[in-house]
Amino acid sequence: MAWDFVVVGGGIAGVSVAAGLTGHGSVLLVEAEPELARHTTGRSAAIYLPSYGGPVVRALTTASRAGFTARSVDAPLLRPRPTLWLATTEDGAAAMPPAPAVSAAEALALCPVLRPGAVVAAAVDSGTMDVDAMGLHQSYVRELRAGGGEVRTGARVTALGRDGSGWAVGLGGDTVRAGVVVNAAGAWADELAVLAGVPALGLRPLRRTVAVAAAAAVDPAWPLVAEVTDDFYFRPEGTGILLSPADETPSAPVDARPVDVDVALALDRVNTATTLGLRSVRHSWAGLRTFAADREPVVGELPGHPGFAFVAGQGGYGIQMAPALAEVAVAVITGGPVTVDPAPLSPARLRSGAAINPDNTA
Repeated sequence: MAWDFVVVGGGIAGVSVAAGLTGHGSVLLVEAEPELARHTTGRSAAIYLPSYGGPVVRALTTASRAGFTARSVDAPLLRPRPTLWLATTEDGAAAMPPAPAVSAAEALALCPVLRPGAVVAAAVDSGTMDVDAMGLHQSYVRELRAGGGEVRTGARVTALGRDGSGWAVGLGGDTVRAGVVVNAAGAWADELAVLAGVPALGLRPLRRTVAVAAAAAVDPAWPLVAEVTDDFYFRPEGTGILLSPADETPSAPVDARPVDVDVALALDRVNTATTLGLRSVRHSWAGLRTFAADREPVVGELPGHPGFAFVAGQGGYGIQMAPALAEVAVAVITGGPVTVDPAPLSPARLRSGAAINPDNTA
């Protein structure tokens, strides 16, 4: 069976690009797991945070706002929640993001459980939102299917090689043919490239731990509180507190699991900065956030390897920039007009020697 595009990966990157490609030909989305969005997308803390990430990420995040609004058909995908950036050291105070500064007293007014002595500097990004990540994901799945695209789960790519001007894609006991393969495989993106005979880009999966802890009293209006040097973050989650040590532990591409010491570290760091006194964890999880060396996303083909397009390296920003990144990726893959300079996204930038990590090691 032949398809114009075979997209590998059922997370937000894969479904958003696959949905956009339905206007340009036949599309098959394949996912190795029994269900879509099992890994990073389904484990995201789901925050729209325009001041988070590098320059390209921030620009794509800002450009994505209209896409979130357009997809809020049945219910809003974004709900306002300001982010309070917090520096707990003088070094941190020098690294505040591009957001309006506030005093320690103003920070305490926004989040009264902060310890007064813990606030060395603070800033507020009032344009941030909670994101309905799965609502966004499902909107793209619906669009993909409405456009005639097909979704196959439990379809791990076991072989991938050139077939004339296209590709033969082995899916266990089945083989399909594709004009273009789109590599949206997340933590497995470099592995898929090597399987296809395409150079790896040195993409690094890093484990991030998240937990929800019981709390005596929680105000749902509290902001997301994020320590500026990536020491921790927390926000209300129902009647509890969602928290993370903002860890980035190098990992192989696996079904990530939380480690007890990382959960304990999150509790300790949040308790040090607040009066919450968190002790009991209701549940915890972990996901892999996959980064290129410069921590910006990767979109497009490597020179000399036509028909194999990366849409990878979204790191921890995949949800917040998904609408704009998908539009750019579809334009790059199909040769359509682009609204941003694609050069900072090109995988070619990672093949300049020291910038890459071809063995995908720490």
